Amino acid sequence: MTLHAPKPTQANRNTFYSDNKFIIGLFGANCSSGRAVTLVEERWGGSWRESVALAQMADAAGIDFMLPIGRWKGYGGDTDYQGATLETFNWASGLLASTKRITVFGTIHAPLFNPIMAAKMCVTADHIGEGRFGLNIVCGWNEGEFEMFGVTQRDHENRYKYAQEWVDVVKLAWGPEDDFSYDGEFLHHARARAKPKPWGGSRPVIMNAGASDDGKAFAARNCDAFFTQAARDSVESMQARVRGIKADARALGRDLEIYTVGVVTCRPTMKEAQDYYHYAAVERADWSAVDSIMAIKGLTPENMGEEAFRVRRAQFANGMGGLPLVGDPDHVAGQLARLAEGGLRGLACSMVNYSLELPYFAAEVLPRLEQRGLRVAARS
Repeated sequence: MTLHAPKPTQANRNTFYSDNKFIIGLFGANCSSGRAVTLVEERWGGSWRESVALAQMADAAGIDFMLPIGRWKGYGGDTDYQGATLETFNWASGLLASTKRITVFGTIHAPLFNPIMAAKMCVTADHIGEGRFGLNIVCGWNEGEFEMFGVTQRDHENRYKYAQEWVDVVKLAWGPEDDFSYDGEFLHHARARAKPKPWGGSRPVIMNAGASDDGKAFAARNCDAFFTQAARDSVESMQARVRGIKADARALGRDLEIYTVGVVTCRPTMKEAQDYYHYAAVERADWSAVDSIMAIKGLTPENMGEEAFRVRRAQFANGMGGLPLVGDPDHVAGQLARLAEGGLRGLACSMVNYSLELPYFAAEVLPRLEQRGLRVAARS
């Protein structure tokens, strides 16, 4: 068997087998509408055929990873935003079998899946991709989704205590011992057996995006990649945030790379980009879905204040709050360069329609990042 990616050392896995100084991935393509809460007819469909075509396009363009959303129940609204979704481990396995170099993540709600089963699912996908699978661990927040499974969400502190035990068991299953037992506060596994192990003698890259102090501490202890909101005020404030998160990990003897999430609207001119952004994210936003999301999260003018509520509502209409990267290729490349200057290792981005917009982004923005020394040309 011939490896498509280089040897899967842990270092290679953690950098997505990439020589790029700034890593770029696609976020949310397993969901209908992706992350664009919009009514526009060209919004992303999220079908399997679209996913395969996009993954192969991204692979050829040198995009580093694809990250799915773990979504079990849509948000309603006029579009039933994210109402149709593809389960992420099956999605990842199929895409890994259809590509050569790109890393593909599976996203899993730890409280909803037995860790022994999850570890086996990861290993299966990892063998299909010959070491190109990654695991995104989420603890969950949407009570409506937990109700579907008959599971009660734990309080915030115990949520991450459980997640710690969960990832400990997964790592034991991936570890050198074929048989093991685990007796924790929440999890109890007697005479567990886990074969085969992850591909090539190293484990899948692990990521998390918890925003709370507990979430950040969990990532520092366990993860290789952590997603945080980009500071929008200055490069210096972003640098300070990144330094703080990385310092917490280094205090535990670990290296942690920091990423963020963005929404790309790139067109030949600034006016075209700004006009389309306003059209899709304001004029044709699915405001009923936005209001549903905010209600589920308990965000109201009464508990936030009118102005903060208005700003947050607009952010949700823009890719669920991702950093807006709107402009011509020079401007978008400059924005990405500022993120790199701020200490971020990379970006997971979404688009209104990935397949329609990625070719232009790849042809115009990626070469500009190469010229800045942040990317290398895609391998043929």
